[in-house]
Amino acid sequence: MSNCAIVGINWGDEGKGRMVDLLTERYDCVVRYQGGGNAGHTVVNERGKFALHLLPSGIFRSGVVNILGSGVALDLENLWTEIETLRASGVPVTPKNLKISERASLLLPWHRELDALEEARLKDKKFGSTRQGIAPFYSDKYQKKTLLAGELFYPERLREHASDLLEWKNLTLTGVYGTKPCTLQSLLSWLDEYGARLKPYICDTAAVLRDVQESGKSILFEAQLGALRDLDCGIYPYTTSSNAIAAYAPVGSGAPWLKVDEVLGVVKAYSTCVGEGPFTCELFGPEADALREAGAEYGAKTGRPRRVGPIDLVATRYGVRVQGATELALTKLDVLSYLDRIPVCVQYELDGKRTDEFPFPAALDKAKPVLDYMDGWQCDISGIRTWAALPKAARTYVERIEEAVGCRIGYISVGAERDSYIRR
Repeated sequence: MSNCAIVGINWGDEGKGRMVDLLTERYDCVVRYQGGGNAGHTVVNERGKFALHLLPSGIFRSGVVNILGSGVALDLENLWTEIETLRASGVPVTPKNLKISERASLLLPWHRELDALEEARLKDKKFGSTRQGIAPFYSDKYQKKTLLAGELFYPERLREHASDLLEWKNLTLTGVYGTKPCTLQSLLSWLDEYGARLKPYICDTAAVLRDVQESGKSILFEAQLGALRDLDCGIYPYTTSSNAIAAYAPVGSGAPWLKVDEVLGVVKAYSTCVGEGPFTCELFGPEADALREAGAEYGAKTGRPRRVGPIDLVATRYGVRVQGATELALTKLDVLSYLDRIPVCVQYELDGKRTDEFPFPAALDKAKPVLDYMDGWQCDISGIRTWAALPKAARTYVERIEEAVGCRIGYISVGAERDSYIRR
C-alpha cells in the first residue's frame, strides 16, 4: 500500500492533527518525524478534545502503531505528562501502540532553560520561541552534544556521557548567561525518573518500520508546523529548527529507505500565524478580532492569540511547491460563514511591482498584500457533507484557491469533529 505524508502548507496551525486523526483509519502506522513539544495538534473525537504536542495523532485509533522517529526532539518529561493526560481520558497508550526510536535524541531540562534565557536576552528582537527548548536542542544535536534514548539501557555509558555534556553545557549557563550551573545529580535523577517510565517504549523502530513495509502495510508520516516554518525553506530566521517538509519524512522517521507516495498538504481557509516574523497578509483591529474569535485562534501549546489574515495565495502556492503536495485539505471553511465579503491575498507588491512569487525572507518586510474580495455565503455550512450541497459562493471560493495554487482540494473541513468534512 502507499505511504502518505500529512504536512502544513503555511505557517503551521493548519489542522494537520485533525486530518491525521481522520485518515488513520486507512493506515497501519503513524510516524512523527521531526519537531518536539513546541506545537500542538488539536484533535476532536468521541473521547473529547485533545491538544497533542509530541504524541502522534494516530494514538486514538485502535490497532494503529504510533512511532516517534529519530528526528524528533524527545522531551521525556512532557511526553510522560501527555501520556498520563490521555490515559486519564480513557485513551490507551502502551508499548504496543506507541514506540520511540532508540536513536531519538533527548531534549534535556537545560534546553528549556537556555531557550528562555536567550529569548530574554533578545528582548524585542526575539524569535517568538515557545520556550520548549527546541532551538538549543537541535543546535546541540548537530554539534553531537546530546544523549540518545537508547543510552538509557546503558547506565554506565549514560552517566559518563551525561557528565561530559554537563561540563560543556555549564560553560554556557554560567559564562554566557550568568545563571546557576546544572548538577550531575539533578540531571541523573531526571533521567532516572522519566527514563525508567519510558524505557518500555524505546526500541529499534527502524526494524519496526521495515517489518511494516515488508508486510505490505501503509505508513502515515505526520509533520509539525508548516512549510513557511521549515528551517531551510521557510521565513528564516523565524522558523523552527527542523525540517517540516515532506521530503524529510523518511530521514526523520529513522527509515530513510521508505518512500513517500502521496503528500496531503493542509491549508486553512484563511491565514493564521503564531509567533514572530513577517506575515504579509496580517489583519489588525476589529476585523482581525472578529476572525480570531470566529475561528477560536489561540495557540494549542501556548494559548497565545494567533495572528490572522485572509488566505494568502502567494504563500500557499509556494508551500504547495515546497511540500510537493499531491492533494490539499482545506480546513475551517465554516469559520468564514459570518462574512458578506471575503478578502483574498492574490499577489504581493514589492518595490512598486506586483508579484506572484514568494520573496526571499529578507525582502518580506517590504512586501504588501494585494487584496481581492469574493462574495460570502452567510449561512451555516457545518452540517453539510457533500460538495453539491455547499452554497455556490463557497464552491467558488474553494475553486479559486485550487486554481491559484495549482493543486486539487480533495478534503474540505466544515467543523472540528472527526466527521465534519466533505470529500470531493
